[in-house]
Amino acid sequence: MDLYSRKQRWKLVLATMALLIVGASLWYSNTIVERVRAEERRKVELWAEAVKNRAELVNYTEKLFDRLREEERKKVQLFAEAMQRLGGSDETDFSFYLRVVSDNTTVPVVITDEKGEKRFDRNMDSTIVNDPARLAEEIKAMARVYTPIGISIPGVEKQLLYYKDSKVVTELEEVMDGIIRSFISETVMSTAAVPVIYTDSTRTRVIEYGHIDPMTAGDSSAMQARIRSMAQANTPIAIDLPGKGRNYIFYEESLVITQLRYFPYVQLVILALFLIVAYALFSIFRNAEQNQVWVGMAKETAHQLGTPLSSLMAWMELLKAEHVNPEALNEMRKDVDRLEVITERFSKIGSAPDLASEKLYHTLRATVLYLRPRLPGRVRIEVTPPADTELQVPLNRALFSWVVENLIRNAVDAMEGEGSITVEMVPEGHEVHIDVTDTGKGIPASKHRTVFQPGFTTKKRGWGLGLSLSKRIIEQYHGGKILVKRSAPGKGTTFRITLNQGVLSSALVSE
Repeated sequence: MDLYSRKQRWKLVLATMALLIVGASLWYSNTIVERVRAEERRKVELWAEAVKNRAELVNYTEKLFDRLREEERKKVQLFAEAMQRLGGSDETDFSFYLRVVSDNTTVPVVITDEKGEKRFDRNMDSTIVNDPARLAEEIKAMARVYTPIGISIPGVEKQLLYYKDSKVVTELEEVMDGIIRSFISETVMSTAAVPVIYTDSTRTRVIEYGHIDPMTAGDSSAMQARIRSMAQANTPIAIDLPGKGRNYIFYEESLVITQLRYFPYVQLVILALFLIVAYALFSIFRNAEQNQVWVGMAKETAHQLGTPLSSLMAWMELLKAEHVNPEALNEMRKDVDRLEVITERFSKIGSAPDLASEKLYHTLRATVLYLRPRLPGRVRIEVTPPADTELQVPLNRALFSWVVENLIRNAVDAMEGEGSITVEMVPEGHEVHIDVTDTGKGIPASKHRTVFQPGFTTKKRGWGLGLSLSKRIIEQYHGGKILVKRSAPGKGTTFRITLNQGVLSSALVSE
């Protein structure tokens, strides 16, 4: 198994473990949130039950007040009957009627004739009784609340008895209003952190609210939308209050529960960002370290090749002086020159090589001419002549030839020593494309990007650095691009190199 496959396997294992950890974390967090949510819902249900009980208590108190008012009405009617008996009865014992009249110490009463002139009053404020205008207004107010009772006395014109609730009942009503207001306020304020909106029977007029954002509370349309949202979340609590009719209490989960529900996801996002930053920094440092190792290895290789190269050149001169076969010496000269090129290539790794304007077609053809006799006999390789064979681009000839050699040698390996390789130039605007096409076994679509990663190889032996170095030379040193243009299993592969035709004085990126 190659290095890249091992890396992929470990990445898959780590990704699976990460997903398991994330899943376990989300499950545990959601479990806690659901427990807190259930506890809050239980408290809300208890609160709602308490609200209903308090509403029933308020209604019961109002019923007691109604009974008290009814008793006072009966007393007034008895008072009116007593006054009538006192004025027209032939009875000689008036003690009962006098007691009925004198026992009324709470209910304000005014008796007038048909013209509205006061004839008698009881339990009235003296300041009102002594002011005819105020007394007339008070009598009208009494008539609006309760229908006056007629008193018929023989020989006397008909009289009317006006009355109103006693001071005790009035004070009790004020207390009752205070109880209702307190009930509404305490109902809203006693909900802890649960958002609550208290409305009238129409569900549109907001009477009171609690734990609602001020921006929302100040916007009527936003409040109506919030009421609809609360109604969907929880069935509103219906409350019947004296004098208020049926009111509704809308509520929803507290902000704490909402925050707890999304907290695991926020936590995971923060953790993911931290891991991404950490991984990016680690990758930068790792790549920098690898680059230093590669540069050091390349320069050491160039240094080590220098000594035997010098010796080989000396031995060739000696063989030439001894008149050894000139053709053999010529081939040896080519290989020694090639070794010098290779040494130059390694020496340039890690530095910023200068780019010179080179004739691209001639550079490609020279590389192919050198490789052709050194390839298997059943491999055919051709450079298709372009329309402009003198087209020039900025190149570092030694490094660029190295890239072309890597592509050709990989193509030979993919064809298993038999097939054809075509190198073609395709000018396009300010760019020129170099397509290297083979008839090999092809590359799966899923591997088109990964073939340029260090360690990727399909060979039993090799480090998988050829295409990685090629990508580095083209993109960082020449400012171009290299990619898999097209490939499919069994249909061959086309690698494309794209270079700018503009003039560059030096490499774009240095180590």
